[in-house]
Amino acid sequence: MRPLRLILIGFVLVLLGAVLPFLMVIRVLEASFLLSFLSYGASVGGLFLGLIGAASYVGNVRRRRDY
Repeated sequence: MRPLRLILIGFVLVLLGAVLPFLMVIRVLEASFLLSFLSYGASVGGLFLGLIGAASYVGNVRRRRDY
């Protein structure tokens, strides 16, 4: 998968991990253990995907620059 796509997916997941708890706090969504766990998982997964995408992007740029 392309690095920029990984970064974009990671950003969306981190954003989802921030919006879901906010919606639970203002009582738009009912807070449940499953939703809280899903929100935490989305946030952590998005962080890791973003980091992997950024590292891949930097590696690709450095490889192109060396040639």
